[in-house]
Amino acid sequence: MSTHRHEPEPVPLWGAGLSRRKLLQLGTAAALAAAGSLTLPATPAAAAEDDFDTLRGRWQQLLTGGDFDATAAPYVDVLARLGTQAGQFASTMTPGAAALWPDLPLGHVSNNITQSYVRLKTMALAYAQPGTGVSSDAALASQVAAGLDHLSAHAYTATNATYDNWWDWQIGAPKSLLDACILVYPTLGAEQVAAYCAAIDHFVPDSVVASYSGTSTGANRADLCKVIALRGVVGKNAAKIALASSALSPIFPYVTTGDGLYADGSFIQHTDIPYTGTYGEVMLGDFSWLFALLADSPWAVTDPQAANILDSVTRAYTPFVYNGIALDGVSGRAISRGLQGSNPVAQSDHTRGHALISDILRLAASGTASPAQSAAWKATVKGWITREAPLTSLPYLSDPGVAIPELARAQALLTDSTIPAAAEPIGHRLFAMDRAVHRRPDWAAAVSMCSARTTYYENGNGENLRGWHTSNGMTYWWGTDHNNDQYSDGFWPTVDPYRLPGTTVSTKPLADGEGGAWGAPRPAATWAGGATDGTYASLGQDVRGLSSTLTAKKSWFCLSDSIVCLGAGIEAADGVPIETIVDNRNLGVRGTQPLVVDGRHQPTTPGWRQELRRARSVTIGGAGSYLFPEGATIHALREARTGTWHDINTSSSTQEVTRSYLTLWFDHGTDPEGAHYSYVLLPDTDPDVAQRHRAPRILANTAQVQAVVDVPERVLAANFFSAGSAGPLHVDAPCSILVRARHNTLTIAVSDPTQTGTSVTVTLDATAVRALDADPAIDLTDRHPITLRADVSGAHGASRVVHLATRTPALHGCW
Repeated sequence: MSTHRHEPEPVPLWGAGLSRRKLLQLGTAAALAAAGSLTLPATPAAAAEDDFDTLRGRWQQLLTGGDFDATAAPYVDVLARLGTQAGQFASTMTPGAAALWPDLPLGHVSNNITQSYVRLKTMALAYAQPGTGVSSDAALASQVAAGLDHLSAHAYTATNATYDNWWDWQIGAPKSLLDACILVYPTLGAEQVAAYCAAIDHFVPDSVVASYSGTSTGANRADLCKVIALRGVVGKNAAKIALASSALSPIFPYVTTGDGLYADGSFIQHTDIPYTGTYGEVMLGDFSWLFALLADSPWAVTDPQAANILDSVTRAYTPFVYNGIALDGVSGRAISRGLQGSNPVAQSDHTRGHALISDILRLAASGTASPAQSAAWKATVKGWITREAPLTSLPYLSDPGVAIPELARAQALLTDSTIPAAAEPIGHRLFAMDRAVHRRPDWAAAVSMCSARTTYYENGNGENLRGWHTSNGMTYWWGTDHNNDQYSDGFWPTVDPYRLPGTTVSTKPLADGEGGAWGAPRPAATWAGGATDGTYASLGQDVRGLSSTLTAKKSWFCLSDSIVCLGAGIEAADGVPIETIVDNRNLGVRGTQPLVVDGRHQPTTPGWRQELRRARSVTIGGAGSYLFPEGATIHALREARTGTWHDINTSSSTQEVTRSYLTLWFDHGTDPEGAHYSYVLLPDTDPDVAQRHRAPRILANTAQVQAVVDVPERVLAANFFSAGSAGPLHVDAPCSILVRARHNTLTIAVSDPTQTGTSVTVTLDATAVRALDADPAIDLTDRHPITLRADVSGAHGASRVVHLATRTPALHGCW
């Protein structure tokens, strides 16, 4: 099963001149045979000796940067840290039969080989960079070469068998080996280089990219191509570089199942896991490096479908970044990594966002995209960096993981007055991979669902051991100027994994890694997704508990200033309480933020617990508010929770982390039958908003249908888990509906969240004059009452949308 450990890479200052127009005009680099097999070029591309030297020099500049003042901030401090770290590695390197460093014994854990090469790369980078205190230090270069030779003789050899994790042998170790080799290349002899290349050829033979299958898909395929290309550069082998360039082509087309990019912007890795923020980031990063490396060379990437990668920046990646944060809901098991090894900074949604920022800026500089496309990307990134800086303790320019070339590119962007800082977009994006993102002017929210198509969670390699409920409706949200550290400030090692915001769960104890590794556990239910007009949305999920008898129907109706959350048909026979978590707010270290219930302040004492009867409104100071339209009994708890990253990831730190939490939840009792709930999320820090806000009206909240009406916005939203009626709506099949009235126009969006249906007939008690425009898959069969037939076959859950002219925008019984 494929795995990945990602080492952040630096951003280059070099940019080459292959325009997108030229890329699209050129022919494909290689022919692809049926069944995903690759027909390799019969003869390698012609190459002069200096082509290899040019590419090697280009890669070195990508690693080290171009023109920058090594004595100026922030470079001077970064370079000094690099020199110090390299010195520490050099002083502790003690080559022996069993290890190169005593804390990285060889022979059993393959990642120790990878990490040994990572340290050698750090030393080589300090040698090649100016201002490190060991720049051009011959003794340091000799140590790097000695370390490479030692691993080549004792661990990563041309004859050794593999053990433990395939990724280290084919991707992790050779990537850092090749980087280190290029950085100290002038100090190496031909026999040394030949030995390193022979080892890589042994572990990464050409056959690894002969078929687009197994562990050679998506991000893993891009990584393998990167390794093969650099091995060709170092070993001056034109056939290797040609193979790497052509073997990228199977990644470019959109897929409809399995790993890769989807036309709607979804990205899947490991068959069923939404992975835009980690594997997707690695893939985008690899393309940004390889497009830059190979441009204007005999091996330039010329497949016209590479345009899909360029389009994915705005279609697939930017929807999952907010104020520089890469959303955790598409980061898989990476959310559990936190503090690892000698890294002084915990991996988080911010550091993953920084990696994407670096990738996008590198891609913009590669010359592959059009000037207009590159300018748009830069404006987006400038907005992220600018907004993030005052909202977090780890802004992009202060992240130790951001290397010199990346800093230099970002600094140049921030001082470029021709590029404006773009605002966050407003609207709704709904993805076939059971993820949704809702953006309003002052906040954004995301919902993670799962179905028979996508897993509950992924664990593997001892990572993300308690991510059990992260896709059972977990609801994240951030303010444009607040709560941006909510999930990065020690959240994952300290939050109660049974009480994730937005989820309905059984409290049945689960084992670490429950259900199996690598995305093995998936619910049997198919209903997950919703309908959207691009501004508002109906979202829903047919919930099935992990290793549990729990079943429930849940909906999130995403409106202009709120999200209405409904649950019904909540049943289980586990013999334990069932809960719906309204919020589990990370209050940081101090945890004194006020809680106001129906206008009354509650105690801030740690350990305070209360059953709040007939509650109508709850406000968490500095965060937001919740409304309970029907009045509700809510349980509240203030507690300090202590954990370690090692608790949820066996490769991470054992250092204890403590954070304070304020938890709000519905207790549905033990083995409930037909339980339900309703509440409205208001992500607004105004303490009075809960008192003056008019909650949308609930039309239905049953196991068959959930529906609401927002009268001021004239929005009707409904999720039908079976054929039925709600207010003025009737449908003949499971579906999601959004109706929006504006002036004398009705917009109707229809989808099949099961992704298994063929058609849906919708009847709406209103009158249409005519269809203004429509998806070709929608037929207006009657104007009064409005009757539509939507062909949903092959839609992969996407909405079919029609705009109708009406004499009045009235809907019977709604407004």
